[in-house]
Amino acid sequence: MKNILLLIWATSLLGCAAQPEKPATPAKLGMPNPASAWCVKQGGNLDIVNTGQGQTGYCTLPGGERVEEWTLYRRDHR
Repeated sequence: MKNILLLIWATSLLGCAAQPEKPATPAKLGMPNPASAWCVKQGGNLDIVNTGQGQTGYCTLPGGERVEEWTLYRRDHR
């Protein structure tokens, strides 16, 4: 009888034990690409093109001019 009571007591204790918390999703650190943000701020549409060397961003400005995003950023931030 004591064994049964001990088993019930131990089982109920395990049920009350704190469950490990799931790690919180880490906050995304960093900031947006300044050239991409500048394109959008100018009213342009950003287009990312995959190439053999990686990705290149192009900004199509409201007047129809299409410029590589970093070229636009450097041109406007001298």
